[in-house]
Amino acid sequence: MPAIRPSRIARTAPEHCGSFSAAACGNTRTQIPGFKAGGTSGIRSAVTGTPHILLVEDDREISQLVARYLRGNDLRVSLAGDGREMDRLLADSRIDLIILDLMLPGEDGLSICRRLRAQSGVPILMLTAKGEEIDRIVGLEIGADDYLAKPFNPRELLARIRAVLRRGAGTEREEDGARRLAFAGFVLDPDLRQLVNPDGAQVALTAAEFDLLHAMGLRPGRVLSRDQLLDLTQGRAPGPFERSIDVLISRIRQKIERDPRNPEMIKTIRSGGYVFTPAVTRA
Repeated sequence: MPAIRPSRIARTAPEHCGSFSAAACGNTRTQIPGFKAGGTSGIRSAVTGTPHILLVEDDREISQLVARYLRGNDLRVSLAGDGREMDRLLADSRIDLIILDLMLPGEDGLSICRRLRAQSGVPILMLTAKGEEIDRIVGLEIGADDYLAKPFNPRELLARIRAVLRRGAGTEREEDGARRLAFAGFVLDPDLRQLVNPDGAQVALTAAEFDLLHAMGLRPGRVLSRDQLLDLTQGRAPGPFERSIDVLISRIRQKIERDPRNPEMIKTIRSGGYVFTPAVTRA
């Protein structure tokens, strides 16, 4: 199956609205009916915060053009060139939808889709070569939420993203993450959104504190930067004087550490961020 190239996209311009040419991506909002300058795409209401899209595509030029178009329509976009880069970004960020190319170096898109479905409920929109009906059918059978054949119209890609996000609004994105986490005698329950201490008493946590502790509990032993924690818990980039993560960490330490001034469970890593040190089991 030939991988699509930018020149192939350019040749389809009369039929596909100038799909992903530099000129087409430079001013995207006014090219889509129903979008007004200064307005929003309407996607934001489907998920908390600005939707975060992960595009897994090995052609860097296509990736950059697609990313520029989507960012021009109120979407956050991260790029991965293969399955390993995708895994790293999924571990470090909260992703609302994955656009997954079928033809990738190393692990192919069908294998990645099958693996993702065994681990997570994150929506997947698969990109396939035009006319490869069998691959599209297999992709849907193993768990892809939708597919789009190359070359494609950027308006159609945006419309399909919106539709998939609407269908997935209010559902659990990480099914495995809904399991209870046990550490150092504490039990963190995502369904009840509560923390129980070793004595069996409930620990009062704000919603922001719970989300941060849960994000760290899912990634024990890993150094997480403030930016990563902010993205994982609130789905947004930090401001120039962002200190909210530090404040939340301090409050959580007051509630779970034996000595908050000398913390053992949430350690600060100089110039790195924070690491959650206890062994975590899931039940």
